[in-house]
Amino acid sequence: MKKRVFSGTRATGRLHLGNYLGAVKGYLELQNDLNYETIYMVMDLHAITTPFDNKTLSQNTKDVVMDYLACGLDPEKSIITAQSLVQEHTYLAQILSSEITVARMQHLPTFKDKVKQYPKSVTIALLNYPVLMAADILLYKASLVPVGIDQEPHLEVAREIARKMNEKYGTDFPEPKRFSTKGEYIPSLSGEGKMSKSIEGSFINITDDLETIKKRLASAPTDEGRGDTVPKEGGVANLLTFVELFEGEEKRNKYEKDYIKDGIRYGDLKTELAEAIYEELKPIQEKRKEFENNPSKVDEIIKEGAQKASKIAKETIKEVKGKIGLI
Repeated sequence: MKKRVFSGTRATGRLHLGNYLGAVKGYLELQNDLNYETIYMVMDLHAITTPFDNKTLSQNTKDVVMDYLACGLDPEKSIITAQSLVQEHTYLAQILSSEITVARMQHLPTFKDKVKQYPKSVTIALLNYPVLMAADILLYKASLVPVGIDQEPHLEVAREIARKMNEKYGTDFPEPKRFSTKGEYIPSLSGEGKMSKSIEGSFINITDDLETIKKRLASAPTDEGRGDTVPKEGGVANLLTFVELFEGEEKRNKYEKDYIKDGIRYGDLKTELAEAIYEELKPIQEKRKEFENNPSKVDEIIKEGAQKASKIAKETIKEVKGKIGLI
């Protein structure tokens, strides 16, 4: 029996390096392993749990799908679609919400962070975000979820709900585990926290051209370029992390030795790093243009993916309804 994998990306526009390194590379690794059955979605229902633009949401969803395809996700190997097209997600979320308390949701650090970020938009949907995420995963009885370490509190909620459902009703939900990748935590260019689309100056999009990448890196904070010890956090530490990810560990070690001995010329470092990032992104961008020029093909992939996902989802809902006594 193949193990089933589920993961998704919020429909908040095009993917950035954090999404690519922290999630999509893991998606590809699992997709190409014959031991796994993979389902990857654009989470447009999750996108509406915080303030959003209804005029751009649909296109944002398609943009992420095109980014998926350009990075190498293959609709012949993976189910690729949009969350809202599979109505069973919200149906199961309603059922699962009866197994978790409001207090449990309110104590989640991710919820507290969003309350600070959107103090005027603390909705029921925001509170229930982890329940919907649990439904996303359990609907397909997925055992592996390739997401960043910051999503671990949400995965624990999914495991908690799965245990309760299994104990009370005799369902057979697996307790999902996180699949980690080498670049699972991609730091922000700003020097604080992780790369995020919601923080200006924090990210590089995978569709950015070389000049844009250079400009984004140019704004990354640095220091004098020399010291007794190499910084372990902040702008310089983050730049060195990117050097290791795109130019290799040997190059990072060289910069660290230069920092202590002769000093680093950050202008040169950032230029070389921008070129290394662009070289990796260039074939992705070229492939993406093919899908941009064939929007009907993208729509077809999304539609067919929804049909495949719905077939699995309907079976799960049928089982769950029978177990808990719904007609």
